[in-house]
Amino acid sequence: MSWFRRNKGDESSPTDEPETTSAASGDADADAVAPVSGPTEVYDRSNGPWDESEADPEVTYIDLGAIRLPAKEGTIQMRLEIEEKTNKVIAATVQLNDSAVQLQAFAAPRTSGIWDDIRAEISASVSRQGGEVDDVPGVFGRELLAKVPARTPDGRTVLQPARFSGVDGPRWFLRAVFHGAAALDEEKALELESLVRDVVVVRGTEAMAPRELLPLSLPDNAHPADGEEAGQAAGEGQKETLRPPERGPEITEVR
Repeated sequence: MSWFRRNKGDESSPTDEPETTSAASGDADADAVAPVSGPTEVYDRSNGPWDESEADPEVTYIDLGAIRLPAKEGTIQMRLEIEEKTNKVIAATVQLNDSAVQLQAFAAPRTSGIWDDIRAEISASVSRQGGEVDDVPGVFGRELLAKVPARTPDGRTVLQPARFSGVDGPRWFLRAVFHGAAALDEEKALELESLVRDVVVVRGTEAMAPRELLPLSLPDNAHPADGEEAGQAAGEGQKETLRPPERGPEITEVR
C-alpha cells in the first residue's frame, strides 16, 4: 500500500534539509558552507543503486518516473510528497515499522559527482539551526549522522536522529535520508538499505542543470484515500524548517 501527501513548500534541492518523513527547506548560505570533514570517497555501485541501463529485467518495479522501486511484499508503506504549487511529486518515502527512508534523485554533471559538496552544505545547515552532525563512513560511502531540531505537538523542540546518505551515478545523484530506528540501529536499517541498493534511477536524455530534481510521477494504479483516512493524516503534524510538512490530501496505491 502506498499513500501520498501534499507539501506547500518550493521544489526540493539536494541541499534541502529532510526531517522525519520528507524534505524541508533550509538551504545553506554561501558563506556558511563548511568543508567536508571526511576524506573524499568514491562509492562502488557494483551492488546498486542502479542506472536504468543496469536494471534487472527479471525484477518487478514500481514506476515513479525518475525512481523505480522494487516491488516488495510485507508491511512496507510508501508515501509520495506532492508540491501544492506545481502539483509535482518531489520525494518518495518508504516506511517499514519504526523506520523510514526518503528518496530523491537529481541531475548531476557528466564528469564529476556532487555528494561531497552537498554533504558539506547539509552539515553547515543542520549546525546553523542548532542541530548536531558528524561526517562518518557508511554503507554508501561517506554519510552524515545528524540530530535535527524538530517541534513536538506540544510545542517543545527536540533533536531527532537522521542519517543522510548519497550516491553519485552517471549524470544523476540519489539522496537517501534514513529516519527513526534505521538512523541509529545498523540491524534495523538493513532492509531499507537493501531497498536503496535495489533502486533504479532513470536520468533521461534531456539537458538538465546540476542539482535539478529529476521528475517523479504517481503510479498508474494510485487512487485517492477515503475522507476519514485523509482527515486523520492531515492532523498528524505541522511543518516548519526541519519538521514534517503539514499533511494534506492523500492517495492510496493498491497492488
